[in-house]
Amino acid sequence: MMAVRRAKIVALRDAGIEPFRDGYEPSDRVADIIARYAHLEPGAETDDVVTIAGRVIAKRDQGKALFLVVRDGAAELQAFCRLNVLGEEQFAFAADVDLGDWVGVSGQVLRTRRGELSVSPTRVDVLSKSLRPLPEKYHGLSDTETRYRQRYVDLIANPEVRSVFEARFRIIAAIRRFMEQRGFLEVETPMLQPIPGGATARPFVTHHNALDMDLYLRIAPELYLKRLLVGGFERVYEVNRSFRNEGMSPRHNPEFTMLEAYQAYGTMETMRELTESLVTSVAEEALGTLEIQYQGVEVSLRSPWRQATMSSLVSEAIGSAVSVHTPLVELRRLCDEHDVPIETVWGPGKLLTELFEKLVEHTLIQPTFVTHYPAEVSPLARRNDADPEITDRFELMITGREFANAFSELIDPIDQRGRFQAQAAAKDAGDDEAMWVDEDYLRAQEYGMPPAGGLGIGIDRLVMLLTDSASIRDVLLFPHMRPES
Repeated sequence: MMAVRRAKIVALRDAGIEPFRDGYEPSDRVADIIARYAHLEPGAETDDVVTIAGRVIAKRDQGKALFLVVRDGAAELQAFCRLNVLGEEQFAFAADVDLGDWVGVSGQVLRTRRGELSVSPTRVDVLSKSLRPLPEKYHGLSDTETRYRQRYVDLIANPEVRSVFEARFRIIAAIRRFMEQRGFLEVETPMLQPIPGGATARPFVTHHNALDMDLYLRIAPELYLKRLLVGGFERVYEVNRSFRNEGMSPRHNPEFTMLEAYQAYGTMETMRELTESLVTSVAEEALGTLEIQYQGVEVSLRSPWRQATMSSLVSEAIGSAVSVHTPLVELRRLCDEHDVPIETVWGPGKLLTELFEKLVEHTLIQPTFVTHYPAEVSPLARRNDADPEITDRFELMITGREFANAFSELIDPIDQRGRFQAQAAAKDAGDDEAMWVDEDYLRAQEYGMPPAGGLGIGIDRLVMLLTDSASIRDVLLFPHMRPES
């Protein structure tokens, strides 16, 4: 089939027709034509001439009549080609068009006797010749790996996929509008960093030849955004691409999109209100409702959302009171009892967190703010005034997974240095995800950082939730895949 199509390219050029045109000027969009002529009765013809352009996705030949279905964006319109209107030469040219070709069609608007809104062409032009045949029309493209690997074909064969990405674009636009209304400035921070920071994760490493130094793709923009607070900006945010050299799953992609925001003089509670207001506002704008379904489960985003401390949730799951102050030997026993793998270097805060992730996290279906994470697992969060072993931090859980992480920021450079050094010791002991000591960030803090609240929201996961998508790959136009064999 590709050989036949290549031969058609040669024949077109021999006839003086370029099969890969330089531009074209359609006068109308298909969706606008459909709306404008919705009233047209079956069999009615107009004197209105339109010019459309799009991909041929269906073709039916009935001798002296030829039907081409042209898709323009997400809308489709039939070109009702008639021999007596086009003439023999143009009719033959239209009949030689292949499925997948991009064409321009000019003609009068009518509705066929069978009720199909159509353009009756007086001219058909090939704008770009398709060398590869499209997937079979009635079955579409169903192989999941091929759909993800060849998203361009997926979008052709499965038009409903487009709606997910249109929703994604609306969601991100709504986030930006919300943040602007709250007085936040959108900024840009480095993707290439000399020291990766702002999260506990394994980074991607590259090398800068001119400077002869290793650089890292950012795992988070956090430390650079907080430098801006030191410099005097009071409300900043970034819709950022971050990268983590970790495994892939239905919830994880090595490259992902996050919203990170920082507000001078804010607290964990400030960030909690911001998070709840942002998600409900975006859902209302993008979907028109706060009552959604995710993979067959009903989820209500209506305020107020539940709040509970990590220790209370773990205590409830175990049936007895536990906290970061529970003796280490008892926490280890509970981990063994509940089949939670542990490391000997872990302290009570890490053990409590592991119990939470094993026993509780997957049960939190409705929006829940899990608060007061242990300081041991929160190297950038402010210690709680009443209990320095926990922090003023929350994670937002919905459908059993994390959607947001926020806290009152640690602004004490002495405490921050100690936490960095503890992370560095963990890295030296073999923890590839532990943080490094960032001396420049500490220097910035030593100039004085205002009290602040910080927030990170996983945009990919939020889009998954609001579009009822099972996998993160369903909401990424080009997810990472293993190499083709």
